[in-house]
Amino acid sequence: MDLQDQLKNLFPDHVPEPSDSAKPAKPKYWLQDDPIICKYEKRKGKPVTILEGYNGAASDFKKMAKDIKTLLGVGGSTKNDQIIIQGDYRDRIMAFLQENGFRVKRVGG
Repeated sequence: MDLQDQLKNLFPDHVPEPSDSAKPAKPKYWLQDDPIICKYEKRKGKPVTILEGYNGAASDFKKMAKDIKTLLGVGGSTKNDQIIIQGDYRDRIMAFLQENGFRVKRVGG
């Protein structure tokens, strides 16, 4: 007798809830109508990718920055409502943002 059978014997009137796949997935971040601007710059001779235009909560902003840095395995920071990522990763960042439901605009080169 496995655990499911024991639980059915203890609680015969209990109806199990549907699995999580039936519920709509909650988005990880607050989604906005305006596109996020993804641009490339060189600072002190080094390439950086800058994301700006996110107007959600500060906690979501920092969480998104951390997830992007973890995905790419690179460093970066958040300053003045911008996410600054070390290196030119526009294509991968744009794909990540689009998978999460954001609209993205590519600026420069």
